[in-house]
Amino acid sequence: MSPRDLKIPGQRHPEKAHRPDNSQPKKPAWIRVRAPGGQGYRDTHKVIREHGLATVCEEAGCPNVGECWAHGHATMMIMGEICTRGCTFCNVATGRPEALDIFEPGRVADAVQKLGLNHVVITSVDRDDLEDGGAAHFAQTIRAIRHRAPDTTIEVLTPDFLKCGPEALESVVAAKPDVFNHNLETVPGLYPEVRPGARYFHSLRLLQRVKEIDPTAFTKSGIMAGLGEERQAVLQVMDDLRSADVDFLTIGQYLQPTSKHHAVARFVTPEEFAAYERAAYGKGFLMVSATPLTRSSYHAGEDFARLKAARERAVAGR
Repeated sequence: MSPRDLKIPGQRHPEKAHRPDNSQPKKPAWIRVRAPGGQGYRDTHKVIREHGLATVCEEAGCPNVGECWAHGHATMMIMGEICTRGCTFCNVATGRPEALDIFEPGRVADAVQKLGLNHVVITSVDRDDLEDGGAAHFAQTIRAIRHRAPDTTIEVLTPDFLKCGPEALESVVAAKPDVFNHNLETVPGLYPEVRPGARYFHSLRLLQRVKEIDPTAFTKSGIMAGLGEERQAVLQVMDDLRSADVDFLTIGQYLQPTSKHHAVARFVTPEEFAAYERAAYGKGFLMVSATPLTRSSYHAGEDFARLKAARERAVAGR
């Protein structure tokens, strides 16, 4: 049997191969970005390749990869490049993952040190094949970075640990990441078609539990716009997240990776994103990023500094 080639759409997303094609509308001017290039981009690419690492920047087809890599920013994707879920919006490959690489946390930490990162984001595929969903691997990666790059702040963007016991989340929080991020991705009414393997209220409860375990933790979540959601549903998600004491909200435009993925219902205008940002600040979030090109990890280092300052102001104002 020939090895699977993840560059071939039908092999990358076998669960989507027989889905009908969804036409992809022309992108408006405000959503277009420059092709990646430049010395900074090449240097980051070289370090990533030398350490045999995957990045969500590449695997998910992020439009900001050129800008971020040019500044030495990359979101490391641990536990392989094959996900056990088949979300209809996502470009990460789906299937049966390989065994965990016990040396990966050390390689990630070495890459963080070589890149001289002030802030790093660590994310992963879903690993429903593992008893703890990969929580211990997350914790080991956090500890390895603390050892090799003690001045680097760490943000984790985790799966939902849906099939795991409570100790899975507890082990990640106990490793003390500076920011704990878990994305809701969309409004609850769209979960059956957009995020069928997940549960909205489980993800919401996960974020709430982080604060219960460690009240000093910064929590963060994000959703995509343009999947077919209504404005009122987005405002309700904001209220739900604030009820879970989430500090930081990101909202960005959904971009369709291929014709087999969920269709773009529409391109949300920059003015609408600005209105979402104002509404979110009005509901009490410490930090909000809502623009067409916003992604969970976009400008994460600068945003973390602003997040800390916002909490300090809020505490001082009490």
